[in-house]
Amino acid sequence: MKLQTLVLSKFSGLFRGGSGRPFIIAYPMSTLRVVAVTACLALAACAQQPLQPSPAAPSAAGDAQPRFAQEAGPQPNTAAAKPAPRKPQLPAQVLTEPLLFKLMLAEVAVQRGQPNIAVPAYLELARETRDPRIAQRATEVAWNARFVSAAIEAAGIWLQADPEATQARQVIAALLVNQEQLAEAQPHLEKWIAADKGDAGQSFLQLSSLLGRHKDKVAVARLMQALAQAYAGVPEARFAVAQAAWNADDHELSLAEARAALELRPDWELAVLFQAQVLQRRSDAEALQFLADYLKTHPQAKDVRLHYARLLVNDKNFADARKQFEALLNAFPQNADVTMAVALLAIQSNDLDAAEAQLKRALEINYKDPDAARYYLGQVNEERKRFDDALQWYGTVGPGEQYINAQSRYAGVLAKQGRLADARRHLQQVSPQNLQQRVQLTQAEAQLLRDAMAYQEAFDVLGSALAKLPDTPDLLYDHAMAAEKVNRIDVLEVNLRKLIKIRPDHAHAYNALGYTLADRNERLSEARTLIEAALKLAPQDPFIMDSMGWVLYRQGQHKEGLDYLQRAFKLRPDPEIAAHFGELLWIGGQREQAQKIWSDVLKEHPKNEMLQNTIKRFVP
Repeated sequence: MKLQTLVLSKFSGLFRGGSGRPFIIAYPMSTLRVVAVTACLALAACAQQPLQPSPAAPSAAGDAQPRFAQEAGPQPNTAAAKPAPRKPQLPAQVLTEPLLFKLMLAEVAVQRGQPNIAVPAYLELARETRDPRIAQRATEVAWNARFVSAAIEAAGIWLQADPEATQARQVIAALLVNQEQLAEAQPHLEKWIAADKGDAGQSFLQLSSLLGRHKDKVAVARLMQALAQAYAGVPEARFAVAQAAWNADDHELSLAEARAALELRPDWELAVLFQAQVLQRRSDAEALQFLADYLKTHPQAKDVRLHYARLLVNDKNFADARKQFEALLNAFPQNADVTMAVALLAIQSNDLDAAEAQLKRALEINYKDPDAARYYLGQVNEERKRFDDALQWYGTVGPGEQYINAQSRYAGVLAKQGRLADARRHLQQVSPQNLQQRVQLTQAEAQLLRDAMAYQEAFDVLGSALAKLPDTPDLLYDHAMAAEKVNRIDVLEVNLRKLIKIRPDHAHAYNALGYTLADRNERLSEARTLIEAALKLAPQDPFIMDSMGWVLYRQGQHKEGLDYLQRAFKLRPDPEIAAHFGELLWIGGQREQAQKIWSDVLKEHPKNEMLQNTIKRFVP
């Protein structure tokens, strides 16, 4: 293939590499023709007539916007609406040979994945031409390459060249927010909302998403209140303030604004669900009553009824939950999503007959993810100890999201049948499609061995895998937990400290190390510091609350420890939490309550070693 080489000596000031040598591009002639045509189309005949976007084809802005939107906020809905076709004032730009050459070279650098060349090249072109189309392309290239300061400058040139370019303003605002420059972003955000005449509500939903990831939640709440002040009659504006207030832990303001949004738009299910969430923070009973009252006046509110049923299940009010299942199925008999949701709620409430019937029904009416239905049918049959049926359902799950889970459960059923060797062999014969699946299969094999109390073998399996993948967080954590079972606390501590270094946001790594020290009554001050760090990362995690209660007890703060354990047990009546909670109750003289908690939880978890050992220590 004939190649053409371009040596950029004339423009070496712009296009020199790090060595100071001219930047050389060797491209096939066919590719150069494509790039040349692209550049020509961008500014062709500008000297005679400014090029206008063709209404029949997507503009560069339309092509670029989804990428801006994905980076600017946590979800694609932050993409701005495409403005109505208009004719921005364009400079009388002559498409000279040097200009065309620079455009070609900038675009070639983009195509070759060389942002260090493409970004400054396009930025220099934007400065030189002040052409909004080139500035827009410069913004896109810089943003996709994560050259944030260059993207901000290019977007500023774009906006100066075309002050009515709504998209340019949105991009600048998003960039400033991502750079945590809220004060600088505010005027752009105000104009963003004002530009969406008649659709300010959609703008507020976009802004709520955009601002949601900002670290200073209190500052975001103040900003959102300021932005919404002139839009008191817009339900989405009130809702955005409610969300921001919730994130800033101002729950009273959050509830007031959520109620205001719902008054303005009574059939808005999203606002109903949010208000229920806020109320639930105060009281489950209050949230349940609110949802029940709403459904009396809005009986077709599908998502609200589903959430109401879910809360009833969590509250163990299975009789009323089943009534809601029946109402949903009667109202939406052909809706496979509703059928599947009811099936999962039935599993949660241990109504296995209803769960099996609805899972099969979901398959009959072509649920979008049939493997998920087959996987849960396997679980239902496994729970009923119909192991052959469970194996059959797990075996029908094809490659996809549920495949590795299904193979792990299949092996688990074999182990329950006393076929541990077959179970391990089954897992070892599964071909993983990627690194994550390989790790999951190793974890599943180790779990089989732990369940069989073969703790040393589990430790060895995980250690062998970790030797091949030494920086894998899941393996580091699981190997540390296996190390505790074989009294290798040195390995546990090394692994968890390494994990904390790799993943400083891994709450359970801090918690596991802190709890291990507290449980052994060693280095209690350090243990408490570690658990406090975990609690800061995951303040509502019941297992971390349990650890906090335990270390406080070890430090002699019985009352404070009991408070944490009570809250943990309420959130999650786990057998190990029950063991700790009952022990503190017993020591505090509340022996009948301790025995009741132990007895109730033991019925659900009769083989839990820790709970059994705790009971043996205290109950004659």
